[in-house]
Amino acid sequence: MFYWLLKYIFMGPILQLMGRPKVEGLENIPSSGPAILAGNHLAVVDSFFLPLVSPRRVTFLAKSEYFTESGFKGWLKKVFFGGSGQVPIDRTSADAAENALGTAKRLLGEGKLLGIYPEGTRSPDGRLYKGKTGLARMALATGVPVIPIAMVGTNVMNPPGTARWHFSKVTVKIGKPLDFARFDGMAGNRFIERAVIDEVMYELMQLSGQEYVDIYAASLKKDAADKPKPADPAQQPDRMPESAAG
Repeated sequence: MFYWLLKYIFMGPILQLMGRPKVEGLENIPSSGPAILAGNHLAVVDSFFLPLVSPRRVTFLAKSEYFTESGFKGWLKKVFFGGSGQVPIDRTSADAAENALGTAKRLLGEGKLLGIYPEGTRSPDGRLYKGKTGLARMALATGVPVIPIAMVGTNVMNPPGTARWHFSKVTVKIGKPLDFARFDGMAGNRFIERAVIDEVMYELMQLSGQEYVDIYAASLKKDAADKPKPADPAQQPDRMPESAAG
């Protein structure tokens, strides 16, 4: 019930006003039955615009941190993310991949639309990054179609690294379902899984018009975080350069 209240009463009108969303290919979302909705990931609001334009409820796999924060703020986050159709997944445990696969199988077995971002994290610079094979494993294990969804303009409305929203123009492009029945019985083969996810990412690249980068976005973010920051000369103690010290 809270999901539909958010969509039509609380969040929906704000998103319509600020993003003026246009949707292309809505007929590619099946009227019933399970499917994986595989989207590029530019901004937090991606997870709001897809449910907004979809005639059916969309369930996302979300990091468990959204549901475990303490205090009143944590409670609000839990209520909001749970009510907006997100299911917590612990991504830090040794069994994280198996837990995610098990949850996906259960949700798809119930006939739901499952939203997944194959890049694993938001793009740091608007480009499309290498997809992780978890989505391929889910598709091969369940046999459900994969529908590519390209978000265009959400990173302008909600710039990366900020909570600010700006008036902008958002387009949601829904591609034709991808059927991987030709790989039936090959789940667990890492070469097949890579072929499947690469096909999904190619379709996302075609839909979104993004430049593709063949590395994981998470690796790029980690390298940037680990890179030492240049020292601020204003904070350095006064000293004579070694070359002039005599």
